[in-house]
Amino acid sequence: MAMANDHGPIPVLVVSGFLGSGKTTLLRNLLLDPEAGEIAVIVNEFGEVGIDHHLVRKTDVRTTLLRNGCVCCSMRDDLSEALRHLLSQRERGTIPRFDRVVIETTGLADPAPILHTIVAEPVVRNHFRVERVVTTIDAVNGASNLDSYGEALRQVAAADHVIVTKLDLATPEVTEELKAKLRSINPAATVVDASFGSIDFAPLLVEESHRGEGIDRLREVSLAVNGDLVAPVAVHAMIDRVTSRCLVFDRPLNWQMFGIWLTMLLHRHGDRVLRLKGLLNVGAGRGPLLVEGVQHVIHVPRHLREWPDEDHRSRIVFIARDLDLTQVETSLDVFQDLAAAV
Repeated sequence: MAMANDHGPIPVLVVSGFLGSGKTTLLRNLLLDPEAGEIAVIVNEFGEVGIDHHLVRKTDVRTTLLRNGCVCCSMRDDLSEALRHLLSQRERGTIPRFDRVVIETTGLADPAPILHTIVAEPVVRNHFRVERVVTTIDAVNGASNLDSYGEALRQVAAADHVIVTKLDLATPEVTEELKAKLRSINPAATVVDASFGSIDFAPLLVEESHRGEGIDRLREVSLAVNGDLVAPVAVHAMIDRVTSRCLVFDRPLNWQMFGIWLTMLLHRHGDRVLRLKGLLNVGAGRGPLLVEGVQHVIHVPRHLREWPDEDHRSRIVFIARDLDLTQVETSLDVFQDLAAAV
């Protein structure tokens, strides 16, 4: 099979969000954005009869939808087949070429299996890459959903961008309280306001530099109020036994030992590590190594061209459930001590 894209794997944007949070409205507006380019859409709906794909289909001729507009799949194999079929149609010229794929998940979906399909399935991995995960949450019911439903919590934890919708239906106080909760769950995510599903989509579509997203949040976690660098500051949130924390390391990390440590951590506690994202100083004399993952799914680490600021310390944000992140930090310190002694 020929390469699907002369410029490398096709980027995939995963749009997640709990039931009724405005995913379809957001997607319709994205498809109408002239800067979005050609997009193929896969709608993963719950049940045998799809509804949302009819709403999406009417918006823009650039949308390519499988099986009459809906891929009703809850199994990873179905998603893999859909992506491979989409690629085959693109290569044969039976559908127009597209610049990216958008996967709209069911409101009850955990994004992790979808990401696992793209990262781990060989054919899919060769032709597609996860660009970013976007999660919608409505200002009225969002806090309640986070407290009551593990799916909503995992969707926020997995996100690069969290889009707050239905702002016109909630008071400013309720909205700010929700945003504070979102930041405590996922300090590495960008929180964005959406009025009637309309936002500036440019940050969601920007090429290459997107892998550095969230780095400003990582830096903010380790800054004092006056802007001076201080000792690492832990950010804690207890929502359904979920904690988030930014680990900061002054000395360069040994990449080989870090890889061993991370593999062991995920082997034992992968279901408890909802999200990790960090910039690592591995002493390579260039930009940092970006590492990120959702549960057992780890994206291929990538070197960024340069550091985003003058702080070249390693910074890793962990979002975990029922896991003592202080012990996680201690264990990584031990592994780095072993590496230094070799």
